[in-house]
Amino acid sequence: MSISYSGVPEGLAYTLEFTEQRRESDPKETARREEATLKGRDLTVSDRIPDADIVIVGTSTKRARQLPASTSLIMPIRVHFLLDFDQDYKVIHAQASKGARRDFRQKSRQNDWSLGIERDPSWFEYFYDRMYRATMSERYGPRARTESMESAYECLFRSGILFYLAKDGRRMAGHLCHWDPGSRVLTSRLLGVLDGAEEYYVAGALKVMYFLMIEWASRHGVRRLDFQGTEAFLSKGTYQMKRRFGTRVTLPPNHFGGKRLWLQVRRDTAEVRDFLVNNPMLTEAADGTLEAVYFHDVQRPLRLDYRAESPGVGRIRHIDLDEFLSGIKKEGRDHDRIGRP
Repeated sequence: MSISYSGVPEGLAYTLEFTEQRRESDPKETARREEATLKGRDLTVSDRIPDADIVIVGTSTKRARQLPASTSLIMPIRVHFLLDFDQDYKVIHAQASKGARRDFRQKSRQNDWSLGIERDPSWFEYFYDRMYRATMSERYGPRARTESMESAYECLFRSGILFYLAKDGRRMAGHLCHWDPGSRVLTSRLLGVLDGAEEYYVAGALKVMYFLMIEWASRHGVRRLDFQGTEAFLSKGTYQMKRRFGTRVTLPPNHFGGKRLWLQVRRDTAEVRDFLVNNPMLTEAADGTLEAVYFHDVQRPLRLDYRAESPGVGRIRHIDLDEFLSGIKKEGRDHDRIGRP
């Protein structure tokens, strides 16, 4: 299966890379890139956009809405997850999913967890090298995208908040956040576990740290906690984790908020159908409402294991692929390829 991406450069590092990771979840598949240069005006004419089984264009909201609507959807390029502290902590805590709260209670009984703040520049360097950068390297390998140490120090650490998480007295994770005292918004930026080791994920370090940060924020005058964003695909692990804390899904409060993805399916193949079913997505309705879209057909059931119910998601739609792709000639035989990466 081929996917072409054209448009704003951020989409290469986010959207296209995500689709490559999902296709490579099959060990027999390897994503391969071919690059070309387009002029900006080419993005307004669908016939000039590089052809592929699925075509994606990253552009402004206005231009995305001007592109053809046939077999296409409009998506946010990214979404953010927010918690507003206009209620008591117990109420906010209760908004998290039952499973997340149960896990937190269990982890709290098993170990002595503590959350603290570190302002020593030398510990910032330790966090950056041994936690943040190590985690990015372990989790994403050659695709890791890291903030430079100089930028993290000057733009985040000096005026922000560096949390550390300790288990039974030993520091095992850190979380560097941006703090805006004027708006009282605390924004998650860089995080990691010691040496990027899988054992700390298994121990539940990140989930515990999120819950303890929510409690800290509610008691220290934070008006809003912004857990930052991710791609608008429900199959993204980050999406599923962040929604479990009762967050409100919204368009980003930065330059990404005015950008959209126009996604058009151009060929009806078994691989394309597998991809669409296995990657339900958030789309933007005509009235600007975010809605979750799940595809299905006779052979491919809805992937409802990727949950969408969250404040900010206005509707959930189930779309029959036979209807959605009815204007496209089907290519090849549709074997029983119900891939579940």
